[in-house]
Amino acid sequence: MAVHFAGSPRPTIGVEWEIALVDPTTRDLSNSAAQVLAAADSLAGATPPRLHKEFLRNTVELVTGICATTAEAMDDLDETMRLLRRAAAREGVELMCAGTHPFAQWSAQQVTPNPHYDEMIERTQWWGRQMLIWGVHVHVGVSSVDRVFPIINALLVKYPHLLALSASSPMWAGVDTGYASNRALMFQQLPTAGLPFQFETWSQFEGFVHDQMKTGVIERLGALHWDIRPAPQWGTIEVRVCDGVSTAAELSALVALTHCLVVHFDRQLDAGLELPGMPPWHVQENKWRAARYGLDAEIILDADSNERLVTEDLYDLLEQLQPIARELGCADELAAVADIPRRGASYQRQRAVAAAADGDLTAVVDALVRELDS
Repeated sequence: MAVHFAGSPRPTIGVEWEIALVDPTTRDLSNSAAQVLAAADSLAGATPPRLHKEFLRNTVELVTGICATTAEAMDDLDETMRLLRRAAAREGVELMCAGTHPFAQWSAQQVTPNPHYDEMIERTQWWGRQMLIWGVHVHVGVSSVDRVFPIINALLVKYPHLLALSASSPMWAGVDTGYASNRALMFQQLPTAGLPFQFETWSQFEGFVHDQMKTGVIERLGALHWDIRPAPQWGTIEVRVCDGVSTAAELSALVALTHCLVVHFDRQLDAGLELPGMPPWHVQENKWRAARYGLDAEIILDADSNERLVTEDLYDLLEQLQPIARELGCADELAAVADIPRRGASYQRQRAVAAAADGDLTAVVDALVRELDS
């Protein structure tokens, strides 16, 4: 089965940011996305807003256009967020973002009417209904199809860095799970989610797609919910590793890091260099370690099984990426990545708030709402 990859002449970026709707009194989730989206349409007038419905009716997704820089993408999101705030205020709800809600119950959430969502629930049943999670997706344009999987495989080496920095889902249904990112491990329970296969060529991927469609596992490419996946129609690699990000400043930093990583590996291919890689069992272990320990994870660095604290490796990575960041116009945003460990990642901040409030998880929601509004 031929899968056409459109290709992108420049390493453009696009961002998708999932936002949760919150009841201002109970601090529980609000299944009011349809009303909020209708209000946004009314407020936007003739210009269609970059707001999309999502799997659950407690979620609205902000989507950028095709952007050249991180700053341009953040300006795009900021404009849409201002509209979303006005629409949410009109409907009497507030906004937050994290990988999970601290205490909401999955059984109380309503699924958005949609044939694809209905089919997923029918197939996945209990696990599909559990997907009370939010994330961030970053698209980066890639010029040619032969570069896609070499870059994806190299990105898997840096997977734990992205997950540890963004981890924001320590709590689930009122319980501290002991994980920094419970979302990462929840999502991979779906049959087409989780880590991608490490194909060496595009033709191997085409063979995989043929097998998946022939056996009825998927009916369309979009049903492959991998943590990092090709987006053939856009000519991009879509990085879906990150938990929901609760502040615009952190989102800007993580978008810049993702952009720089893809372009860095692309330039290494230009130079005729072999991209880094590691066995799937190391990639899988790194995902688990980052999900469990976050910024305290001791990660595996290479196929020789060398290990290092993720934050120590991160600081060297940021220095290595500085020339690319200057070229892409995101040097300040990339430098801000180092602020996340200094300030504490979202999972750490949430736990600190819960401890200070004697375990009152509504205080955690209050803090997340304030962070998104800051």
